[in-house]
Amino acid sequence: MSVLHLDSLLCKISNVSQLRQLHAHLIQNSLHHQNQWVSLLINQCTRLRAPPPYTRLIFDSTPRPNIHVFTSMLKYYAPLGNVCSNQVVSLYQLMQRCEDVCLGTFVYPVLIKSSGSAGIAFHAHVVKLGLGSDHYVSNAIMSVYSKYGPVEHARDVFDEMPERSLVDWNNMISGYWKWGNKVEACKLFDMMPEKSVVTWTAMVTGYARMKDLENARRYFDNIPEKNVVSWNAMLSAYAQNGSPEEALRLFDGMMDSGDKPNETTWAIVISACSSCGNSSIADSFIQKLNQKRMHLSYFGKTAMLDMYAKRGSIKKLFDKMPERDVVSWNSMISGYAQNGQSALAIDLFKDMTAADNPKPNEVTMVSVISACGHLGALEIGNWAVNFLTKHHTNLSISVYNSLIFLYSKCGNMDDAKRIFNEMKQRDVVSYNTLISGFAAHGHGMEAVKLKMKMKEEFIEPNRETYIGILTACSHAGLLEEGWKIFESIKDPDVDHYACVVDLLGRVGKVDEAKKIVDGMQKEPHAGVYGSILNASRIHKRIDLGEFAASKLFELEPHNSGNYILLSNIYASAGRWDDVVRVREAMRNAGVKKATGWSWVEYNGKMHKFIAGDRSHELSDEIYTRLAELGRKLRNAGYIADKACVLRDVDEEEKEEMVGTHSEKLAVCFALLVTEAKSVIRVVKNLRVCRDCHTAIKMISKLEGRKIILRDNNRFHHFSDGQCSCGDYW
Repeated sequence: MSVLHLDSLLCKISNVSQLRQLHAHLIQNSLHHQNQWVSLLINQCTRLRAPPPYTRLIFDSTPRPNIHVFTSMLKYYAPLGNVCSNQVVSLYQLMQRCEDVCLGTFVYPVLIKSSGSAGIAFHAHVVKLGLGSDHYVSNAIMSVYSKYGPVEHARDVFDEMPERSLVDWNNMISGYWKWGNKVEACKLFDMMPEKSVVTWTAMVTGYARMKDLENARRYFDNIPEKNVVSWNAMLSAYAQNGSPEEALRLFDGMMDSGDKPNETTWAIVISACSSCGNSSIADSFIQKLNQKRMHLSYFGKTAMLDMYAKRGSIKKLFDKMPERDVVSWNSMISGYAQNGQSALAIDLFKDMTAADNPKPNEVTMVSVISACGHLGALEIGNWAVNFLTKHHTNLSISVYNSLIFLYSKCGNMDDAKRIFNEMKQRDVVSYNTLISGFAAHGHGMEAVKLKMKMKEEFIEPNRETYIGILTACSHAGLLEEGWKIFESIKDPDVDHYACVVDLLGRVGKVDEAKKIVDGMQKEPHAGVYGSILNASRIHKRIDLGEFAASKLFELEPHNSGNYILLSNIYASAGRWDDVVRVREAMRNAGVKKATGWSWVEYNGKMHKFIAGDRSHELSDEIYTRLAELGRKLRNAGYIADKACVLRDVDEEEKEEMVGTHSEKLAVCFALLVTEAKSVIRVVKNLRVCRDCHTAIKMISKLEGRKIILRDNNRFHHFSDGQCSCGDYW
């Protein structure tokens, strides 16, 4: 293969897999160690966001890297910030040791920007080298201080510049806004000898970040010549601060001004309509578009379809479309999936495959596979996976992540781990999805080990990572490990506190959990008090349960779950007068108890049950099987746990009430229709009660079946009379 042909291949590369193929060709042609090719490969790694270990492997393949190879590697590290700061420093030390490499001034701005917060350490170094007065070097140092702080040092560098460009002024103003220093940002703005639209837009964005929409609008109105970016900044300010009506009025003004909206504009405006929850606002927006005879871009039409999907009023619009391409279908399917209508998303996907045109793409499959995961529909999910294989659909990171989500949510962690290990490239979502799966299954140590693997792959954990690991530790009772993780978080937010409160509460350290809550520097939200309430339920602490419930009634007055948990605590203690009092409080507040339901997948359909349900076509057989099981259970020593019944009724009625809970009906249905020895999978929308938990444990032993139940809190794997949660949920 000729060098010319390899060069032409370079222009066609669109993903890391193709890049690896080119790399293989270079190795076959003994070109992989030449600086020219190494530099080009690293540049492609930067463009395609290839994994750091692979990119470094390419760099290390050249025995004598030149300045171009070093610079390419520095530019690769630049977007990664603090994740690879140590590697950047060691790279610079290697550059200094290479006799053939001449470190020109142009290297230092790239070096500083590539080092993340470690770039600050180069400040004194470049001054010592006599480069402190170089404009590009000074700009790089100022940018690092503006981003990582202290911003006052950025100002010192700015003041020492003999000549300042408009970019320098704008960067300094943006730095002040980033650190919330409105006073200095305004002073600097007033001092500027000249201002560009970027300057004015920075002021708009800064005030919007501080939720000061009045001043944001004042600066916006004073922009001499607005462009689409400045319009988008003000539109975004309104949309993100709960003022969709103002956003629409401003958009109307934009239309009159003659400035054409771009894709970002449509995303902001249509998302504002979609999220406001007021259908009249969205209808008004659509009416204005019709009045002005606006011709939406293709992106705009798709965003509009997405808005209708989220409003739940999409089908008629979609059916009227004369031509429906893959993007339109994807908007429909993802709209249903994101609107909690996973079953409809799957049905629509079946319609799409039946139509045979257009062909589903990877975006379609991500939505469908995720919808299957939400439903716990493993059978349909496997059908979707087979569709992927049959039609050779591109397996992007997002598709892999959706597969991890599917198997995790269907109780199949072995396959979730298999998919994760098969991935050639992973991102933080890949890790977070698997960690969340481990958390739901109570695999605490595996979640903790994954954090170490993230470090090896230079992937920075985010807030969701820590929430997942802390939840996993909580479900597994790993107090020491969970506490270490919590202490390692530099700036824990309220969700992290909620997790550690849950961790302490579940292992019986309820008073310590309460002390954490009392000492929080941030305002606790419902999740924090919910953790206290649940711990009070587990450990029968009525005093703390009442404390947590009182806070929750203020924060979430219409959440029936809080009333039910407090009722359960009172019922367990036989305090029926208090149960009645809580129920009356619910009625007076207009709060209705959420209906508990369970479902089982069979023959490509989801079979749904509620307590006492007799609507299923196999209802007679289900109740006959339930009665048989009841006799078997009692002969095996089962005694119904009636403490969860929230009424002071006679014992026989209580037993009948717990005996027909939805999960028992679902299990009986599955025993009737599935093959012997096959795994039974049940999904429940609420937390499984103690009685059903005990009964299903015994059923698993009596029937010789493995039963996997997913409730709204975690997974329960029942086998041979035991549960994976260790009766700890």
